[in-house]
Amino acid sequence: MTRSETHHSVALKTGSRLLGLVLLATGLFFAVGGAKLAALHGSLYFVIAGVVIVAAAIQFMRLKSSAVLVYGAAFAGTVIWALVDAGLDFWPLVSRLMLPAGLMLLSLLAWPALRKADTGVAIGRGAYLAAAVLALVMGATFVQMFQPHPTVAFQGTPVPLVPVAAGHAQKSWANYGNTPGGSRFAALDQITRDNVGKLEVAWTFHTGDTPISPTGNGAEDQQTPLQIGDRVYLCTPHNNVIAVDADSGKKIWERAINAQSQVWNRCRGLAYFDATQPLAQPTLAGATPVLPAAVAAGANCQRRLLMNTIDARLVAIDADTGAMCTGFGNGGFVDLKARLGDAADPKYQLTSAPTLAGTTVVVGGRVADNVQTDMPGGVLRGFDVITGQMRWAFDPGHDDPNAALEPGRTYARSTPNSWAPMSYDAAMNTVFIPMGSSSVDLWGGNRTPLDHRYATSILALDATTGKEKWVYQTVHNDLWDFDVPMQPSLIDFPGKDGKAIPAVVFGSKSGQIFVLDRVTGKPITRVEERPVKTAGISGEQYALTQPFSVGMPQIGAEKLSESDMWGATPFDQLMCRISFKSMRYEGLFTAPGTDVSLSFPGSLGGMNWGSLSTDPNNHLIFVNDMRLGLWVQMIPQQTDSGPASNGGEAINAGMGAVPLKGTPYAVNKNRFMSPLGIPCQKPPFGTLSAVDLKTQKVLWQVPVGTVQDTGPFGVKMRMKMPIGMPTLGGTLATQGGLVFIAGTQDYYLRAFDSATGTEVWKARLPVGSQGGPMSYVSPKTGKQYVLISAGGARQSPDRGDYVIAYALKQQ
Repeated sequence: MTRSETHHSVALKTGSRLLGLVLLATGLFFAVGGAKLAALHGSLYFVIAGVVIVAAAIQFMRLKSSAVLVYGAAFAGTVIWALVDAGLDFWPLVSRLMLPAGLMLLSLLAWPALRKADTGVAIGRGAYLAAAVLALVMGATFVQMFQPHPTVAFQGTPVPLVPVAAGHAQKSWANYGNTPGGSRFAALDQITRDNVGKLEVAWTFHTGDTPISPTGNGAEDQQTPLQIGDRVYLCTPHNNVIAVDADSGKKIWERAINAQSQVWNRCRGLAYFDATQPLAQPTLAGATPVLPAAVAAGANCQRRLLMNTIDARLVAIDADTGAMCTGFGNGGFVDLKARLGDAADPKYQLTSAPTLAGTTVVVGGRVADNVQTDMPGGVLRGFDVITGQMRWAFDPGHDDPNAALEPGRTYARSTPNSWAPMSYDAAMNTVFIPMGSSSVDLWGGNRTPLDHRYATSILALDATTGKEKWVYQTVHNDLWDFDVPMQPSLIDFPGKDGKAIPAVVFGSKSGQIFVLDRVTGKPITRVEERPVKTAGISGEQYALTQPFSVGMPQIGAEKLSESDMWGATPFDQLMCRISFKSMRYEGLFTAPGTDVSLSFPGSLGGMNWGSLSTDPNNHLIFVNDMRLGLWVQMIPQQTDSGPASNGGEAINAGMGAVPLKGTPYAVNKNRFMSPLGIPCQKPPFGTLSAVDLKTQKVLWQVPVGTVQDTGPFGVKMRMKMPIGMPTLGGTLATQGGLVFIAGTQDYYLRAFDSATGTEVWKARLPVGSQGGPMSYVSPKTGKQYVLISAGGARQSPDRGDYVIAYALKQQ
């Protein structure tokens, strides 16, 4: 034997046995895990493949060339199973086939040497050719991992751009959602899908308030700024308010509030009122007039900003100087905890912008989830925009919700609340309010008929009197924390007869989109009451049916099957399959029980507070979502056992059993993740969708976000794979044919062609963003800007205090 042959023999032995050990570990994992999965009536593939792979491993360690044939049989079976199980869906096939293909490639490369040593017959050319073909396929697949794979690809001819009509260009962004009706649409066309590639940073401003803690219990920057005239108005996570120049970003004034809370420090936006402008009175017959409002001559705050604080105050600030509005409440503050009873931090907070409804400032409040049965109530209140005096209260815990409180009494406790932004229709003088459930969210044994009426609904109130016009419920006896989480969008819905119907459209955490008649509250598109199952919790008031908005697309709310389970590798996919088959799961409204059940989408959504954006010219709405399942188990306890939780979102992060004080149960829940910390169901985990209101169908749906700045165990993968990640934050649509979004797990502001869903531009941010993009034109320079606040993405430790404006590059 020559020296080279001896070296070759050692290499063969070492390589073959190492490959055999890898295959042995793989096969044993598959066989043991597959046996458990089979016992749960799951797929038999893993146990069968595991046995065959173990056999191949033994042959490799024996240096037998038949090892390649045995593993080849396992690989061929894997390919067939993958195609049957996943179809031609790209990411599921990658999860099932990339690792087995890599092992097959190594096996083919070892085959010629094994065959020659084993039989003396050389077969190098055929084996190497097969290996080359497999390597090419894997390489092409790897390249495709960096290309987007739309779940609904655009088909057809893109609609042409519609120029802004003379006199109809947007003058300011004076409301949280741009318009009082929450359009999030900028009637501006200087920046278009054709020239957006020339956008560059125009200015950057640092607020000085860097949010900390990505756990859900700390501060987060989730604002959408305002622009009026030559000023942009910002609010920070601790409710400091700053005015900056619209063209330079230079600070004009700052009002430090420095509000503090144990959890949820954030400010999503401001409201603005100009007492020097004429009031818009309603035009709908029978609507209540808007009450007059005037500021005394010489008094400050002719133009004022209004803000809810995290420590439950309503604040009025002079928009010109930053001074407090001395004639408003007590030195510019109104105590929103008044007459709530025990509302100590963090039981009652406000995170969303107040709603300016004519001359009435309407506020709700966030009542902490999953704490205890005795909590502050969800009373809704309207205040005079000039004086801060309360004009009305709507208490959903009383038969007469507008009745004045008797001395010494408090508003009803633990009633449904409204924490999300509201909308206002000036023509109707009506405010549209998204409602959440009553405490404690996951158990409803103590709920009243009024709780069942108002919880998880849209409520329409007269803005002047606070009297109810209508209420429409989206979930009955909500046991899933499926609050209506977003600002309703007021649109003109294209009717079948060609006439526009004034409508309210909104998305839900459950992945449903509802379209309601704005005047009557009746569904315009079809909603079906479908039977759902109960879960055996003693004393629970189960609803036997739930509303499904079948006339509109459901976004990310499809019923999962075992085939939908996913993982970065077949190993964590197998573990996800075992977890899935171990849980009770009956679809969207799987009720929590004392067993482990799966809720999908989970309590984050679906869709959340970022809201929809609209395109009134083409009758489109744009929806971004997240797809994060949640497993839940109710655990019997003494009703008064243990301390209450603090109401932070860390309850969804594996804290163990958390008491629902005052109920017979504690709850244990967590995100439905693989052992690598990746959502267990197949990608995308977050999408951007365009829904055509004329056809009520998805026009396009694309994954949004990459794993560049996140990954397993919190380690950044630094790979720009557009797998589609959970989104938290809103979108902006413009008349330039663009949809902007920044609320992804990676650090980008992106623009998509609103006609096709094609990504046409992106800019790297210093940290992630949960803010809402907005756009304005400077009255001084005529330049259009796109602005985003970037304080950090939810799942990232990186935090900042950036506000960044983009404009077209100067020629």
